[in-house]
Amino acid sequence: MVSIGYFALKTNTTVKLCLQEKTEVIAFGSKEEVLKVNACLDSRGQTTKNQVKNLGVILESDLSFSSHVKAVTKSAYYHLKNIARIRCFVSSQDLEKLVHAFITSRVDYCNGLLTGLPKKTIRQLQLIQNAAARILTRTRKSEHITPVLRSLHWLPVIFRIDFKVLLLIYKSFNGLGPKYIADMLTEYKPNRPLRSLGSRLLEIPRVHTKQGESAFSYYAARSWNQLLEEIKCAKT
Repeated sequence: MVSIGYFALKTNTTVKLCLQEKTEVIAFGSKEEVLKVNACLDSRGQTTKNQVKNLGVILESDLSFSSHVKAVTKSAYYHLKNIARIRCFVSSQDLEKLVHAFITSRVDYCNGLLTGLPKKTIRQLQLIQNAAARILTRTRKSEHITPVLRSLHWLPVIFRIDFKVLLLIYKSFNGLGPKYIADMLTEYKPNRPLRSLGSRLLEIPRVHTKQGESAFSYYAARSWNQLLEEIKCAKT
């Protein structure tokens, strides 16, 4: 599968030149498939890249999101350092606003793409949230962070990702989500009357790789089916 990044033209002239300079091509898949696609495109004079940036998210050919997480981590710690310097001069409410504006917003941005990533990758983002909570509550590093997060009513990063995914499904079920999300989901309909009929279960597609388990269509359906029926059928 080949993905072509969108481009912006600064002038109304030299359209062909801008098209060549602003277009980026990246292939996703196994190493063997990526090499075949890259070789084919290279023979046609089209240079491929191992990673591209789209809407602020860094995408890599193996979809590991390691570069994206690294960039978020670097930016977040920079802002945390500055927030820590001024925390003695602002109120707790204003300090929390700064944390949400500069830290939480970055950790949560497009986090629906991070489904199925290894724990060590998610842990890098969790450490950012832990550091922000300690600065906000003036908690020492030796103290456990879980009670601190609970006192702030902050969901850990992995659950924030799941919450975003499940919220998208709920909106799609109730006509509030984008159509392309709804098209990826298929409601489970048994061939004969069962107790599960009407419980808003989703069909879980078959996958054969780890990358397949990270796909939205698989991860979202599996997570949704694990919810309590009263939550899936909630009116609001």
